[in-house]
Amino acid sequence: MSDISAGAQGTSLALDLALTIRHDGHGGVADDLDRPEALTAWVRERAGALPDAAGFEADATALAEVREVRAAVRALFAHAVRPAAPSPADAHHLLPVSEAVRRLNAAAALAPTVPVLTWAEDAAPLVRHEARTAAPAPDLLTAALARAVVAFLTSEDRERLRACHAPRCVRYFLKDHPRQEWCKPSCGNRARVARHHERHRAEA
Repeated sequence: MSDISAGAQGTSLALDLALTIRHDGHGGVADDLDRPEALTAWVRERAGALPDAAGFEADATALAEVREVRAAVRALFAHAVRPAAPSPADAHHLLPVSEAVRRLNAAAALAPTVPVLTWAEDAAPLVRHEARTAAPAPDLLTAALARAVVAFLTSEDRERLRACHAPRCVRYFLKDHPRQEWCKPSCGNRARVARHHERHRAEA
């Protein structure tokens, strides 16, 4: 497997995991990882980025471990966007930063790996990470996700991380240009409509 902790792939996995908490469209929050079958589908959709994903089958233990990593991710995302406010989805029940870091490091250590260099003729050298010992599939998954998050949080991409504060949105996103305030155009539209109504109420 290629090093999932590198570059855009790690960033994508970290954001994907955080965004399994989302607005449900009815004023509440939905959890895309609410049962083992949902985690199985989520992992298999990312077969190119996660170890042994094609044949992965989640159980209650795997689900609990991934959700623990996700809780750490969202706490650290909230920390990363300071002094701006975090996502309203979990603003009032975030893990302490020290616990989130401890949890992430523990998950990343579940599958110890070593870097292995390969250098084919007429190609650039590549490094991949191989497990030193056999580990259960759930541990490999949890470690891979945690390492992707560590890679993202220590990359320049972290500086672009923002929480979207459009009405009913609970997403984190990467700011792509200086004037971007929202995660997607539909959120910008909702925010502008809300501001318009608020101005009219204030004038009235």
